[in-house]
Amino acid sequence: MENQRETKQPAIRISHRAILSGLLVGTVAGVAAHAAWPQHPWLNVVVDGLTEPTGRLFLRLIFLIVLPLVFSALTLGVSGFGDLASVGRVGLKTLTVTLVISSLSVAIGIVLVNVFQPGAALSEEARAALLASAQRVDPALGGARAPVGLEVLTHLVPDNPVRAAAQGDMLAVMVFALVFGLGLARSDRKAISVLTAWLEGVYEVSMQVVGLAMRLAPVGVGCLMFTLTARFGYEVLQPLAAYVGVVILGLALHLLVTYSLLLRVFAQRSVCPFFAAVQPVVLTAFSTSSSNATLPTTLAVARERLGIPREIAGFVLTLGSTANQNGTALFEGVTVLFLAQFFGVELTLGQQLLVVGMSVLAGIGTAGVPGGSLPLIVPVLVAVGVPAEGIGIILGVDRFLDMCRTVLNVVGDLVVAVVVAAWEKPPAALEDQSKEYFGQKAEQGR
Repeated sequence: MENQRETKQPAIRISHRAILSGLLVGTVAGVAAHAAWPQHPWLNVVVDGLTEPTGRLFLRLIFLIVLPLVFSALTLGVSGFGDLASVGRVGLKTLTVTLVISSLSVAIGIVLVNVFQPGAALSEEARAALLASAQRVDPALGGARAPVGLEVLTHLVPDNPVRAAAQGDMLAVMVFALVFGLGLARSDRKAISVLTAWLEGVYEVSMQVVGLAMRLAPVGVGCLMFTLTARFGYEVLQPLAAYVGVVILGLALHLLVTYSLLLRVFAQRSVCPFFAAVQPVVLTAFSTSSSNATLPTTLAVARERLGIPREIAGFVLTLGSTANQNGTALFEGVTVLFLAQFFGVELTLGQQLLVVGMSVLAGIGTAGVPGGSLPLIVPVLVAVGVPAEGIGIILGVDRFLDMCRTVLNVVGDLVVAVVVAAWEKPPAALEDQSKEYFGQKAEQGR
């Protein structure tokens, strides 16, 4: 049965060229509309009544299937190892790689902020304008509090998994799926054969539904980008250009340098084929700003293009969509130091190291949804004596930066999965399967 399932046609056929075309058309059209008719009533009608609802519909079609997909993929991934020693081994490797790359990402951001000093370079006019804009900060952000000590463990283990699912607590759902999968791994195979077949059916149906939703991706992505650029244009970036530049530079360095070194040194994988294979993931992540929404595409790319075994992909990637947010960790570290410079708060080396540690932990606990990192920046600001209301200063550019850091998050998930798979399976086997995929694509193009 397993062999028959593996030889079936993939559930998701991703046309990354069509998605890229939709992204570019939406961006160019939105910028042009904002430049020609800023704040014009008809433009507001188009955005509020057409493009924004269409973009939200595309996201909802993906989000509605995330819960059954995450539960089935993670449960099957854990139970597929067959023994608890394998689960523990893969889990330890995943956690180790995640902590290492998250720490490196924050360190890169901290170094860049100290070198370029984006907060100190603002003019007084820009500083006054940003302080005025900070008055519209969401009150919910200021009341956010990160769990501390044993509260972290308490929040991870749900007393009612159904309620956790209804409240959108994906991390708690993942913990439940992890425990449920461990139970399956310890159970008699004959006794759970029907349940395992049911979970495999849920996973297959989920992938088929995502495949249907992805057919709308070019239109949905185009509408999301048109909504963003038609409303704000480029003006929102001007007073924060140095800050945005530092974040983008840090993300780019981590993506192109750190990930490349990890792939070459620890997984013995060729860098260029890897980045070519993950193009659909990059485009989906950039347009949706959500690791959770990108998860179905990430799982498909991991199995069909990178040759990662299903049990490793299901385990590492579903956990990574929430726990491996190293792009978010970099963003939070840069933001805290930028706001400290903005308010003239001098941070000692010890305080900056505290920012690194808290940013890594906040990245692990961040929800994989648009804007999910903003509430967790506030406790870090408070811990180092920076006014919490400063979070309102960067709200204007957060949507764009959210799109960029989500790319780093999901590509980082795949890097971790490739490294863990290489440690669990001979790298040559993974490389051969990846080469086989690209060979098939080359034959189709002739």
